[in-house]
Amino acid sequence: MDWVIDTAKFLVNEILSQPAYLIGIITAVGLAALKKSVGQTVGGAIKATLGLLLVGAGAGLVSSSLDPLGRMIQGTTGTHGVIPTNEAIVGIAQSEFGARVAWLMILGFLVSLALARFTPLRYVFLTGHHMLFMATLLTIVMATAGQGSVAVVLGGGVLLGILLVALPAFAHPWTKKVTGNDTLAIGHFGTAGYIVSGATGQLVGKNSRSTEEMKLPEGLRFLRDSMVATALSMVLIYLVMSLLFLAKVGQDAAFKAFAGSGGDPAADVGNYLMQSVMQGLQFGIGVAVILFGVRTILGELVPAFQGIAGRVVPGAKPALDAPIVFPYAQNAVLIGFIFSFLGGLTGLAALIWVFNPAFGLALVLPGLVPHFFTGGAAGVYGNATGGRRGAAVGSFLNGLLITFLPAILLKALGSFGEANTTFGDADFGWFGAVLGSIGKLDGTAGLIGMLIFGLLILAGAWLMQTKVVDRGWIPGGGITAAPAEAAAVVPAQAAGTATYAKIAPPRGAPAPPPAP
Repeated sequence: MDWVIDTAKFLVNEILSQPAYLIGIITAVGLAALKKSVGQTVGGAIKATLGLLLVGAGAGLVSSSLDPLGRMIQGTTGTHGVIPTNEAIVGIAQSEFGARVAWLMILGFLVSLALARFTPLRYVFLTGHHMLFMATLLTIVMATAGQGSVAVVLGGGVLLGILLVALPAFAHPWTKKVTGNDTLAIGHFGTAGYIVSGATGQLVGKNSRSTEEMKLPEGLRFLRDSMVATALSMVLIYLVMSLLFLAKVGQDAAFKAFAGSGGDPAADVGNYLMQSVMQGLQFGIGVAVILFGVRTILGELVPAFQGIAGRVVPGAKPALDAPIVFPYAQNAVLIGFIFSFLGGLTGLAALIWVFNPAFGLALVLPGLVPHFFTGGAAGVYGNATGGRRGAAVGSFLNGLLITFLPAILLKALGSFGEANTTFGDADFGWFGAVLGSIGKLDGTAGLIGMLIFGLLILAGAWLMQTKVVDRGWIPGGGITAAPAEAAAVVPAQAAGTATYAKIAPPRGAPAPPPAP
């Protein structure tokens, strides 16, 4: 019987506990269930496995490029500073929590399908990378709170499933205001910022004209490329911090900033600044590798999810990524990005002079990518209810949210709070911070408290759906969105399976940019 035990140990320790193999197996099972050919199933499983290995490789690049920046921030300000980047923190967490994240993600998706099938919350969350991000957040927070692996996977799966159907419901009245129809929902964990922006537009945007009546310079359109935006933001941050660090500690100490990462001390000021530029570019490369890995995984995994969802929950609304709303208000996207970034700078100033000294919160530096995607979407929501003023003020508040909430969240991430990066979007911040606070309860009490919190969110979304959404309430005032011809992906049910048909965008509107 020893061979049976040895085989079981081999399967558990060498295959099922290895995240890359586990993702490949799950993908193969999903594709086989959809009756794909053997070649398609094997090829999809291998691509998904390679995708997760790419995530790990990119995480190594990101970590090495962030080390010198962390030393510069610490040396300049005397406090911890972070760059919120979802892909970076997820990549770093894979080595320790990869298997639990994978199981939690799959269970969470299945729970969300059950809730969509048997409750009024008929939304199917199809933004796969955000499922992965939230699964990682739940794993880190619950494990840091002392929960065992089984509790993390089962309890976290239930919580993830609740969020996947509840948050689209909370945002849906404002989403209908943006789209002008009821064919799709928002499936992105920046929901708190979008609701705040839409509600703010109602308050401040009376008689404000639409952003789409403005003409904005084409020269700023290059910021729509996430790789360019990431690299540019990090280069600028590195240059600013390197100059401040140089002024604070002098040349002898500053020139050694990069030696700790295996490099040589800078020879002179010019070489020191160019090393800063190179580290910023290396960060952009690392994030690009992680993004490619995530998209490689999801390119195989999401089709299986879609096919399963179409059979289990026919007629449900797809909840899609934030860029799905970009074509409804092109100018609002750019305005939203700019004002969200200004909100991030304002929040950083408040952290430096008020909240860090008073509460010890880390400094959260604004990154162009989270401010572009969540700020751009917030601008669209604010414009829908409050025109130009709604877009500007609403996205500014979104910028404050994605600055303060990550700073608060860091206290719930345990050792990952020292990783010089964290989760960037609003829902990760408030949900993770609350879970972390509840997790301070011992053992079973902490798990029960977390589940009760999840059930409260589910009950609130249920009421929102039945009392508000299903009764047809749409936020009043502001700018009425374009009708259903705007860019969307809507389910076309055929023989009980889900296929997805493209609807042409408004005349002259470009396609949404790739997801972060």
